[in-house]
Amino acid sequence: LVNSKMLFVFASQTGHTTGPSLNNDKLYKFAYSAEVYVDRVKASLQKSAGYRISSGVDVNLLWRNPDNDDDQLIKITMKDVQVENVNERPAAKNIFKGKSTEKIIGKEYLEALQRPIVLELVRGKVKTFYSYQNEPGFTQNIKRGLASLFQVQLHSGSSREVDVSGKCNTTYHVRQDQVTKIKDLDSCEIEKKGFTSHNRILDVGTKATSATVYVLEDSFIKTIKAEENFVFLLNYRRKTGAKIVSKQRLELKSVQAGLGLIAAKQVASVIKTLDPNYVAVPLEAEPVKSECKKCPSLSEHWQSIREHMHPDKLSKAEAAKSFLSFIQNIRKATKEEILKVIKSEKKEFLPQVVDAVTSAQTPESLEAVLEFLDFKDASTSILQERFLYACGFASHPSEALLKSLTEKFKGDVASEEIRETLVIVMGALIRKLCDRGGCKLPAVVEAKRLILNRLEKASKDDNVQMYLLALKNALLPEAIPMLLKYSESGEGPISSLAATALQRYDPSFLTKEVKETMNRIYHQTRRVHEKTVRTTAAAIILNSDPSYMEVKNILLSIGELPMEMNKYMLSMIQDILHFEMPSSKTVRQVLKDMRTHNYDRFSKMGSSSAYTGYITRGPDVSSTYSLDILYSGSGILRRSNVNIHVFDRNTELHAIQVVIEAQGLESIIAATPDEGEENLDSFAGMSAILFDFQLRPVTFFQGYGDLMSKMLSATGDPMNVVKGLVLLTDYLQEIQLQSGPTASAEFLGGLAIDISGGMEFSLWYRESKTNVKNRVAVFIAGNTEVDSFFMKSGMETTFEAETALDFISTVQFSQYPFLVCMQMDRVESPFRAHMTKYESLPSGRRYTARRGKAATLAGNEYPLHQENSNMCKKVFGAKSDSAGSWF
Repeated sequence: LVNSKMLFVFASQTGHTTGPSLNNDKLYKFAYSAEVYVDRVKASLQKSAGYRISSGVDVNLLWRNPDNDDDQLIKITMKDVQVENVNERPAAKNIFKGKSTEKIIGKEYLEALQRPIVLELVRGKVKTFYSYQNEPGFTQNIKRGLASLFQVQLHSGSSREVDVSGKCNTTYHVRQDQVTKIKDLDSCEIEKKGFTSHNRILDVGTKATSATVYVLEDSFIKTIKAEENFVFLLNYRRKTGAKIVSKQRLELKSVQAGLGLIAAKQVASVIKTLDPNYVAVPLEAEPVKSECKKCPSLSEHWQSIREHMHPDKLSKAEAAKSFLSFIQNIRKATKEEILKVIKSEKKEFLPQVVDAVTSAQTPESLEAVLEFLDFKDASTSILQERFLYACGFASHPSEALLKSLTEKFKGDVASEEIRETLVIVMGALIRKLCDRGGCKLPAVVEAKRLILNRLEKASKDDNVQMYLLALKNALLPEAIPMLLKYSESGEGPISSLAATALQRYDPSFLTKEVKETMNRIYHQTRRVHEKTVRTTAAAIILNSDPSYMEVKNILLSIGELPMEMNKYMLSMIQDILHFEMPSSKTVRQVLKDMRTHNYDRFSKMGSSSAYTGYITRGPDVSSTYSLDILYSGSGILRRSNVNIHVFDRNTELHAIQVVIEAQGLESIIAATPDEGEENLDSFAGMSAILFDFQLRPVTFFQGYGDLMSKMLSATGDPMNVVKGLVLLTDYLQEIQLQSGPTASAEFLGGLAIDISGGMEFSLWYRESKTNVKNRVAVFIAGNTEVDSFFMKSGMETTFEAETALDFISTVQFSQYPFLVCMQMDRVESPFRAHMTKYESLPSGRRYTARRGKAATLAGNEYPLHQENSNMCKKVFGAKSDSAGSWF
């Protein structure tokens, strides 16, 4: 009763099998095709890059277990293998034109591909996969992809199955003449390389699906169609993305008379009779990587990009592009090759080489840079600092990196500034490793213990500051009690630093004890505190789900505070309302009470302010800027704070913060200091956070003598805070396609950055000015590729932009209220985007299709509050009447 079209006989028909069962003495002839496509996410597949492998497939039953009908051996043979374009191409664009399959794949590989494989199927699942031991990995994987199609379950349900993709959660839905197999690709366990960026906003979002449909006819299988899709989208620019589609199709064409079964009781006897060279090999794919035959050496590559890495060109997109390509090549290089480039380079290029070598984050690159740098030599401190900052920005730091830095910190370090930077960076690495579940790693435990113990024993202010900065990066829950202690009982700068460290914690960590301490600081219930610490305490309270009474007490304090602090707190409350911040609802409730909401309280004079606004609001991410500025009662700047935050629905990234702080400058203009600030030493400095990483603060001057010498020798040039190349996005995933080939998706985002700031005084014009300049260039490169040793198909996407953001505040303190003008400007910004689809053979024959877009984003002066606009008109009106040099 054998129908010639029928392949698998099922339990419902025979009464004894729970999986597919082949008929004896029959040869089943199939048509098979495996296709891969690479393209933009929303593009149709008609113009995609890719290829198709097609062949005939012969299947016959070799043996059935006499004691168990569900245990059977089947032989599968690929025949007449063809390789062709997945989409029709004109002859001029067809890289396969005039080439036979043997010429494309190679004789050895074609022979291997057409060698039969044997499967032992038990209840429809592949128990053992037999092939030849020394076969090339690529051909073995193609055959694994074909063999995995024969694995099917004939009743609905879920299980963990092993196939070419690894060990995966698989769900079957059986409905009449159709079986659908859904594989959860995210659950698959298989050896593969890859890493992701630390912050989700800078990372790549992925989605992977796999479905195989078995169509039956009269309760028999007729066709198998399998499709899997991989989608990759850059989270902060979803237009930059790619997809890989892999399709397989197996269709029964005919059933012919075939050879009889091999008589044996055991599988091993059958295999030995068939071919003693057969061995059992894993069904899951083995790692395969084609080698680059004409790639330049690391030294050759460096010479080709070197000119773009000159210090004067570091705010150009070409610098960021060269930086990324250099990292890719360093990741393939040996320690010796890396050291050869470092040791042969001139002084002006070395910092950029160190940026790239450190950002590569391979064991070889770490060994090379640590061997080159001598922390006992203060003359190379610039290179040491660049190395440490690149460690702080590391996208996927290793435990070995933290261990190396801890050892350096315990050893001799010639420069005190480098020693400070070392421990600050250790804090950043602790946080990144903890965020990835590595808080209990030995190196992390040791570094945490070292920082906390040494802070507890520190006596000098400089040492206390250094460890507090490390904790500001580490954000350890166990450090909160210590931060509270220093916030409330520390001297001015120490207290302020501890409070700003607490401000960086997620509100969920801010316990009742934290809020009680912040309330005591703000309301000065135990001692007098500086304005900078009190305003930070208020910000922490208002940002962590404040109670009605907490908000009411803060509002009632306005009017009783020092003059400029009144204005600042009022501005902070108005900003919460204007920007609809989480606490705005409670603030509105409190303002219904006329004792808190009255003209006397809300009409306080002053020049301090706080303002938040949007830079961009988009479907992918939005970004905000906030500017707040606090003055002393005499018109001297106490603190200016510029922040840029980027966020999506789930995550926030503190992209930039530049804080300029000054104190004890009243003596310059013979003014009276504010309460609690009478004995402060003269100081001005700048502190920066870049991509959630607190950098080592920069001091403009410390002490009255230093201030006077700086004023007399002032050039007006800004002081550099950070200059260099930063690896922002660092994403690589290798993907095992179920049809056999290996694919990869790599996205790199590089930032060339130059942030500087300055503070100037004119005693003659009784004017001060602070200036923060941000020069940035970004380059993003994505390459999504299917690598089938005989050809590569893929798509490259690039995006580049250059911009500059300036924040200037000008203060004229010849009268009260003094005039303050704040400006935040972005210059005209060019950007370019390109997409290239390609197919290439090792011989060099290549097909490409390109698209590009270039545009310029107009410059913009960001609007602040109306009061600021009115004041700027007065400041610049007055300045045009009295031109002259400063000092």
